[in-house]
Amino acid sequence: MNSFKIRRKTNYPPLKATRLLDQVRERIRYKHFSLSTERIYVHWIRAFVHFHNLRHPREMGKPELEAFLTWLAAERQVSASTHRQALSALLFLYGEVLGVALPWLDEIGRPRQVKRLPVVLSADEVKRILRFLEGEHLLLAKLLYGTGLRIMEAMRLRVKDIDFTRNTIIVREAKGNKDRAVMLPATLVEPLRAQLARANVLWAQDRAANRPGVYLPHALERKYPRAGQSWAWHWVFPQESVSTDPRSGVERRHHAHETAFQRAFKCALHMAQVHQPATPHTLRHSFATQVLQSGYDIRTVQELLGHADVKTTMIYTHVLKVGGAGVRSKLDALASYYRKYLILLIFLFFILARN
Repeated sequence: MNSFKIRRKTNYPPLKATRLLDQVRERIRYKHFSLSTERIYVHWIRAFVHFHNLRHPREMGKPELEAFLTWLAAERQVSASTHRQALSALLFLYGEVLGVALPWLDEIGRPRQVKRLPVVLSADEVKRILRFLEGEHLLLAKLLYGTGLRIMEAMRLRVKDIDFTRNTIIVREAKGNKDRAVMLPATLVEPLRAQLARANVLWAQDRAANRPGVYLPHALERKYPRAGQSWAWHWVFPQESVSTDPRSGVERRHHAHETAFQRAFKCALHMAQVHQPATPHTLRHSFATQVLQSGYDIRTVQELLGHADVKTTMIYTHVLKVGGAGVRSKLDALASYYRKYLILLIFLFFILARN
Protein backbone atom coordinates (compact mmCIF):
# COMPACT_ATOMS: atom_id res chain seq x y z
CA MET A 1 0.00 0.00 0.00
CA ASN A 2 1.36 3.42 -0.98
CA SER A 3 2.25 5.49 2.11
CA PHE A 4 2.85 8.76 0.28
CA LYS A 5 -0.05 11.20 0.31
CA ILE A 6 1.55 14.66 0.27
CA ARG A 7 3.60 16.07 -2.54
CA ARG A 8 6.83 17.68 -1.38
CA LYS A 9 7.27 21.22 -2.68
CA THR A 10 10.63 21.85 -4.32
CA ASN A 11 12.13 24.56 -6.50
CA TYR A 12 13.95 22.07 -8.68
CA PRO A 13 13.38 22.02 -12.45
CA PRO A 14 11.41 19.04 -13.78
CA LEU A 15 13.46 15.94 -14.45
CA LYS A 16 14.22 15.11 -18.09
CA ALA A 17 15.28 11.49 -17.56
CA THR A 18 12.64 8.76 -17.58
CA ARG A 19 14.50 5.89 -15.86
CA LEU A 20 14.72 5.99 -12.06
CA LEU A 21 18.50 5.77 -11.65
CA ASP A 22 19.04 8.31 -14.43
CA GLN A 23 16.70 10.64 -12.54
CA VAL A 24 18.77 10.12 -9.40
CA ARG A 25 21.96 11.01 -11.28
CA GLU A 26 20.32 14.05 -12.84
CA ARG A 27 19.20 15.41 -9.48
CA ILE A 28 22.58 14.70 -7.83
CA ARG A 29 24.39 16.60 -10.57
CA TYR A 30 21.95 19.48 -10.30
CA LYS A 31 22.85 19.73 -6.60
CA HIS A 32 26.59 19.53 -7.42
CA PHE A 33 27.23 16.42 -5.34
CA SER A 34 30.52 14.64 -5.89
CA LEU A 35 30.94 11.67 -8.22
CA SER A 36 31.65 9.39 -5.24
CA THR A 37 28.36 10.44 -3.59
CA GLU A 38 26.56 9.78 -6.86
CA ARG A 39 27.98 6.26 -7.07
CA ILE A 40 27.14 5.49 -3.43
CA TYR A 41 23.56 6.75 -3.67
CA VAL A 42 22.93 4.90 -6.95
CA HIS A 43 24.34 1.72 -5.38
CA TRP A 44 22.01 1.78 -2.39
CA ILE A 45 18.93 2.77 -4.37
CA ARG A 46 19.59 -0.05 -6.82
CA ALA A 47 20.05 -2.47 -3.92
CA PHE A 48 16.76 -1.30 -2.37
CA VAL A 49 14.85 -1.86 -5.62
CA HIS A 50 16.39 -5.31 -6.18
CA PHE A 51 15.71 -6.30 -2.56
CA HIS A 52 11.99 -5.76 -3.24
CA ASN A 53 11.98 -7.65 -6.55
CA LEU A 54 12.24 -4.60 -8.83
CA ARG A 55 9.17 -2.82 -7.47
CA HIS A 56 9.15 0.91 -8.11
CA PRO A 57 9.83 2.98 -4.95
CA ARG A 58 6.56 4.87 -5.50
CA GLU A 59 4.73 1.61 -4.81
CA MET A 60 6.54 1.12 -1.51
CA GLY A 61 6.52 2.91 1.83
CA LYS A 62 7.66 2.71 5.40
CA PRO A 63 7.36 -1.11 5.84
CA GLU A 64 9.49 -1.80 2.75
CA LEU A 65 12.11 0.77 3.71
CA GLU A 66 12.36 -0.58 7.26
CA ALA A 67 12.54 -4.16 5.98
CA PHE A 68 15.51 -3.26 3.78
CA LEU A 69 17.32 -1.40 6.59
CA THR A 70 16.65 -4.27 9.00
CA TRP A 71 18.10 -6.73 6.48
CA LEU A 72 21.25 -4.60 6.20
CA ALA A 73 21.68 -4.48 9.97
CA ALA A 74 20.66 -8.04 10.88
CA GLU A 75 21.69 -10.14 7.87
CA ARG A 76 24.47 -8.15 6.27
CA GLN A 77 25.65 -6.81 9.65
CA VAL A 78 26.83 -3.53 8.14
CA SER A 79 28.37 -0.86 10.35
CA ALA A 80 26.35 2.03 11.75
CA SER A 81 27.97 4.45 9.29
CA THR A 82 27.06 2.23 6.31
CA HIS A 83 23.52 1.90 7.68
CA ARG A 84 23.20 5.70 7.87
CA GLN A 85 24.65 6.00 4.37
CA ALA A 86 21.99 3.70 2.92
CA LEU A 87 19.26 5.57 4.78
CA SER A 88 20.54 8.92 3.44
CA ALA A 89 20.43 7.57 -0.11
CA LEU A 90 16.81 6.43 0.27
CA LEU A 91 15.72 9.70 1.88
CA PHE A 92 17.34 11.55 -1.03
CA LEU A 93 15.44 9.33 -3.46
CA TYR A 94 12.04 10.02 -1.90
CA GLY A 95 12.55 13.62 -0.88
CA GLU A 96 14.66 15.06 -3.72
CA VAL A 97 13.96 12.83 -6.73
CA LEU A 98 10.40 11.57 -6.30
CA GLY A 99 9.41 14.75 -4.44
CA VAL A 100 7.08 13.12 -1.93
CA ALA A 101 6.66 13.89 1.76
CA LEU A 102 7.64 11.34 4.34
CA PRO A 103 5.11 11.72 7.18
CA TRP A 104 6.60 8.66 8.94
CA LEU A 105 10.19 9.86 8.64
CA ASP A 106 10.63 10.53 12.36
CA GLU A 107 9.41 7.03 13.19
CA ILE A 108 12.30 5.32 11.39
CA GLY A 109 14.97 4.14 13.81
CA ARG A 110 18.41 5.53 13.05
CA PRO A 111 21.58 3.71 14.10
CA ARG A 112 23.43 5.41 16.93
CA GLN A 113 26.62 7.06 15.78
CA VAL A 114 29.57 5.78 17.78
CA LYS A 115 32.49 8.12 18.40
CA ARG A 116 35.76 6.26 18.00
CA LEU A 117 39.31 7.47 18.50
CA PRO A 118 41.25 7.74 15.22
CA VAL A 119 44.25 5.53 14.55
CA VAL A 120 47.44 7.58 14.91
CA LEU A 121 50.94 6.56 13.85
CA SER A 122 54.07 7.55 15.72
CA ALA A 123 56.86 9.42 13.93
CA ASP A 124 58.96 6.23 13.96
CA GLU A 125 56.14 4.18 12.40
CA VAL A 126 55.66 6.77 9.64
CA LYS A 127 59.40 6.77 8.97
CA ARG A 128 59.41 2.97 8.63
CA ILE A 129 56.45 3.05 6.23
CA LEU A 130 58.06 5.72 4.04
CA ARG A 131 61.09 3.48 3.51
CA PHE A 132 58.94 1.08 1.49
CA LEU A 133 57.34 3.70 -0.76
CA GLU A 134 58.93 5.26 -3.81
CA GLY A 135 58.31 7.76 -6.58
CA GLU A 136 54.90 9.41 -6.72
CA HIS A 137 53.53 7.27 -3.89
CA LEU A 138 56.33 8.39 -1.56
CA LEU A 139 55.64 12.03 -2.40
CA LEU A 140 51.90 11.57 -1.78
CA ALA A 141 52.51 9.96 1.61
CA LYS A 142 54.84 12.78 2.64
CA LEU A 143 52.31 15.34 1.41
CA LEU A 144 49.47 13.85 3.47
CA TYR A 145 51.64 13.52 6.56
CA GLY A 146 53.26 16.95 6.16
CA THR A 147 50.13 19.01 5.43
CA GLY A 148 47.12 17.04 6.75
CA LEU A 149 45.46 16.86 3.33
CA ARG A 150 42.78 14.28 2.60
CA ILE A 151 43.79 11.79 -0.08
CA MET A 152 41.40 13.21 -2.71
CA GLU A 153 42.48 16.77 -1.92
CA ALA A 154 46.03 15.77 -2.82
CA MET A 155 44.96 13.91 -5.96
CA ARG A 156 42.96 16.92 -7.22
CA LEU A 157 45.72 19.48 -6.81
CA ARG A 158 46.31 21.67 -9.86
CA VAL A 159 49.59 23.31 -10.86
CA LYS A 160 48.22 26.75 -9.97
CA ASP A 161 47.38 25.58 -6.42
CA ILE A 162 51.05 25.31 -5.39
CA ASP A 163 52.66 28.64 -4.49
CA PHE A 164 56.41 28.12 -4.14
CA THR A 165 56.96 31.82 -3.44
CA ARG A 166 54.83 31.83 -0.28
CA ASN A 167 55.36 28.12 0.54
CA THR A 168 51.61 27.60 0.44
CA ILE A 169 49.23 25.01 -0.99
CA ILE A 170 45.67 26.11 -1.77
CA VAL A 171 43.07 23.38 -1.35
CA ARG A 172 40.12 24.14 -3.65
CA GLU A 173 36.53 22.99 -3.10
CA ALA A 174 37.39 20.62 -0.29
CA LYS A 175 34.83 18.88 1.89
CA GLY A 176 31.90 21.24 2.41
CA ASN A 177 32.86 23.05 -0.83
CA LYS A 178 35.35 25.23 1.06
CA ASP A 179 38.81 26.51 0.12
CA ARG A 180 41.69 26.66 2.58
CA ALA A 181 45.43 27.27 2.64
CA VAL A 182 48.00 24.92 4.18
CA MET A 183 51.76 25.14 4.56
CA LEU A 184 54.15 23.73 1.96
CA PRO A 185 56.87 21.86 3.87
CA ALA A 186 60.34 22.99 2.82
CA THR A 187 61.46 19.37 2.37
CA LEU A 188 58.77 18.87 -0.30
CA VAL A 189 59.67 21.86 -2.48
CA GLU A 190 62.20 20.06 -4.67
CA PRO A 191 60.24 16.77 -4.88
CA LEU A 192 57.14 18.74 -5.96
CA ARG A 193 59.15 20.63 -8.59
CA ALA A 194 60.35 17.27 -9.91
CA GLN A 195 56.76 15.95 -9.92
CA LEU A 196 55.61 19.01 -11.89
CA ALA A 197 58.37 18.36 -14.43
CA ARG A 198 57.04 14.81 -14.94
CA ALA A 199 53.47 16.10 -15.16
CA ASN A 200 54.57 18.67 -17.74
CA VAL A 201 55.75 15.88 -20.03
CA LEU A 202 52.24 14.37 -20.07
CA TRP A 203 50.69 17.80 -20.53
CA ALA A 204 52.94 18.40 -23.58
CA GLN A 205 51.93 15.00 -25.00
CA ASP A 206 48.25 15.92 -24.68
CA ARG A 207 48.78 19.25 -26.41
CA ALA A 208 50.73 17.60 -29.21
CA ALA A 209 47.91 15.04 -29.66
CA ASN A 210 45.31 17.84 -29.51
CA ARG A 211 43.39 16.07 -26.74
CA PRO A 212 40.63 17.83 -24.76
CA GLY A 213 41.81 19.64 -21.67
CA VAL A 214 41.46 18.38 -18.12
CA TYR A 215 38.13 18.52 -16.31
CA LEU A 216 37.08 21.96 -15.05
CA PRO A 217 34.50 22.40 -12.29
CA HIS A 218 31.03 23.86 -12.86
CA ALA A 219 30.65 25.96 -16.02
CA LEU A 220 34.28 27.09 -16.30
CA GLU A 221 34.78 24.95 -19.40
CA ARG A 222 32.12 26.97 -21.23
CA LYS A 223 33.26 30.28 -19.79
CA TYR A 224 36.97 29.68 -20.50
CA PRO A 225 37.08 27.06 -23.30
CA ARG A 226 40.89 26.89 -23.45
CA ALA A 227 41.56 26.92 -19.70
CA GLY A 228 41.44 23.13 -19.44
CA GLN A 229 44.31 22.90 -21.92
CA SER A 230 46.49 25.37 -20.02
CA TRP A 231 49.41 24.28 -17.85
CA ALA A 232 48.06 26.16 -14.82
CA TRP A 233 44.94 23.93 -14.64
CA HIS A 234 46.78 20.66 -15.24
CA TRP A 235 46.92 18.02 -12.51
CA VAL A 236 49.94 17.83 -10.22
CA PHE A 237 49.44 14.04 -10.11
CA PRO A 238 48.09 13.14 -13.59
CA GLN A 239 47.17 9.65 -14.65
CA GLU A 240 49.64 7.97 -16.98
CA SER A 241 46.94 7.08 -19.52
CA VAL A 242 43.87 8.93 -20.73
CA SER A 243 40.38 7.67 -19.86
CA THR A 244 36.74 8.49 -20.49
CA ASP A 245 35.05 11.02 -18.24
CA PRO A 246 32.18 9.07 -16.56
CA ARG A 247 29.83 12.07 -16.72
CA SER A 248 30.58 13.82 -20.00
CA GLY A 249 31.87 10.83 -21.97
CA VAL A 250 34.88 12.88 -23.15
CA GLU A 251 38.23 11.09 -23.37
CA ARG A 252 40.78 13.17 -21.46
CA ARG A 253 43.51 12.90 -18.85
CA HIS A 254 42.32 12.61 -15.26
CA HIS A 255 44.23 12.84 -12.02
CA ALA A 256 45.82 9.67 -10.64
CA HIS A 257 43.39 7.21 -9.07
CA GLU A 258 43.55 6.93 -5.30
CA THR A 259 43.29 3.12 -5.27
CA ALA A 260 46.83 2.68 -6.64
CA PHE A 261 48.24 4.72 -3.76
CA GLN A 262 46.04 2.89 -1.24
CA ARG A 263 47.40 -0.46 -2.43
CA ALA A 264 50.99 0.78 -2.27
CA PHE A 265 50.44 2.14 1.25
CA LYS A 266 48.92 -1.14 2.44
CA CYS A 267 51.90 -3.05 1.06
CA ALA A 268 54.35 -0.63 2.74
CA LEU A 269 52.47 -1.01 6.02
CA HIS A 270 52.95 -4.77 5.85
CA MET A 271 56.63 -4.53 4.86
CA ALA A 272 57.32 -2.07 7.69
CA GLN A 273 55.67 -4.47 10.17
CA VAL A 274 53.38 -1.75 11.48
CA HIS A 275 50.41 -3.57 12.94
CA GLN A 276 48.06 -0.60 13.30
CA PRO A 277 44.92 -0.75 11.08
CA ALA A 278 46.21 2.28 9.17
CA THR A 279 45.19 3.75 5.80
CA PRO A 280 46.44 6.82 3.92
CA HIS A 281 43.87 8.84 5.89
CA THR A 282 45.74 7.84 9.06
CA LEU A 283 48.56 10.15 7.94
CA ARG A 284 46.12 13.08 8.27
CA HIS A 285 45.23 11.97 11.82
CA SER A 286 48.92 11.66 12.66
CA PHE A 287 49.60 15.15 11.30
CA ALA A 288 46.84 16.69 13.45
CA THR A 289 47.96 14.91 16.61
CA GLN A 290 51.60 15.89 16.22
CA VAL A 291 50.75 19.54 15.44
CA LEU A 292 48.81 19.66 18.71
CA GLN A 293 51.72 17.98 20.49
CA SER A 294 53.98 20.75 19.18
CA GLY A 295 51.92 23.30 21.12
CA TYR A 296 49.71 24.83 18.42
CA ASP A 297 46.20 25.79 19.52
CA ILE A 298 43.11 23.83 18.54
CA ARG A 299 41.72 26.61 16.30
CA THR A 300 44.87 26.62 14.17
CA VAL A 301 44.63 22.86 13.69
CA GLN A 302 40.93 23.22 12.84
CA GLU A 303 41.76 25.68 10.04
CA LEU A 304 44.58 23.52 8.69
CA LEU A 305 42.32 20.45 8.55
CA GLY A 306 39.33 22.35 7.18
CA HIS A 307 36.91 21.20 9.88
CA ALA A 308 33.61 23.10 10.01
CA ASP A 309 33.20 22.48 13.75
CA VAL A 310 35.96 22.59 16.34
CA LYS A 311 34.29 19.60 18.04
CA THR A 312 35.55 17.45 15.17
CA THR A 313 39.11 18.62 15.81
CA MET A 314 38.77 18.07 19.57
CA ILE A 315 38.88 14.30 19.02
CA TYR A 316 42.67 14.60 18.64
CA THR A 317 43.02 16.03 22.14
CA HIS A 318 41.68 12.71 23.46
CA VAL A 319 44.37 10.83 21.53
CA LEU A 320 47.05 12.96 23.19
CA LYS A 321 45.95 12.04 26.71
CA VAL A 322 47.72 9.24 28.52
CA GLY A 323 45.45 6.18 28.91
CA GLY A 324 42.78 6.68 31.54
CA ALA A 325 42.50 10.47 30.97
CA GLY A 326 45.99 11.06 32.33
CA VAL A 327 45.47 9.19 35.63
CA ARG A 328 48.57 7.36 36.80
CA SER A 329 48.03 3.76 37.80
CA LYS A 330 48.78 2.85 41.44
CA LEU A 331 50.55 -0.25 40.12
CA ASP A 332 53.15 1.98 38.43
CA ALA A 333 53.52 3.97 41.67
CA LEU A 334 54.12 0.73 43.58
CA ALA A 335 56.74 -0.39 41.08
CA SER A 336 58.44 3.01 41.38
CA TYR A 337 58.51 2.67 45.17
CA TYR A 338 60.21 -0.74 44.97
CA ARG A 339 62.79 0.61 42.48
CA LYS A 340 63.68 3.47 44.82
CA TYR A 341 63.88 1.05 47.77
CA LEU A 342 66.19 -1.26 45.82
CA ILE A 343 68.46 1.61 44.78
CA LEU A 344 68.70 2.73 48.41
CA LEU A 345 69.66 -0.79 49.54
CA ILE A 346 72.37 -1.00 46.87
CA PHE A 347 73.70 2.40 47.90
CA LEU A 348 73.86 1.34 51.58
CA PHE A 349 75.57 -1.93 50.58
CA PHE A 350 78.37 -0.04 48.82
CA ILE A 351 78.78 2.37 51.78
CA LEU A 352 79.11 -0.55 54.20
CA ALA A 353 81.45 -2.43 51.87
CA ARG A 354 83.81 0.57 51.69
CA ASN A 355 83.94 0.79 55.46
